[in-house]
Amino acid sequence: MTTKPFIQIGEEVREMTDAEYAQWQLDSNTAKTNATAQEQLELDIAKQRASALTKLEALGLTAAEILAITKQ
Repeated sequence: MTTKPFIQIGEEVREMTDAEYAQWQLDSNTAKTNATAQEQLELDIAKQRASALTKLEALGLTAAEILAITKQ
């Protein structure tokens, strides 16, 4: 038997119903998936930025020139 988390609604504190627990698990998994997707997106952007900077250097731009055109 699984012990479900407790919730508070107004003054009442009780164990979640099966339906509430199922929704809580679904919401929890969705939040984890969204966080993972965001982390992957940030990693992809960092890789693309590094690649772009390498290409700019290969074109002969100095660090100061690269900074000037990439400064946000």
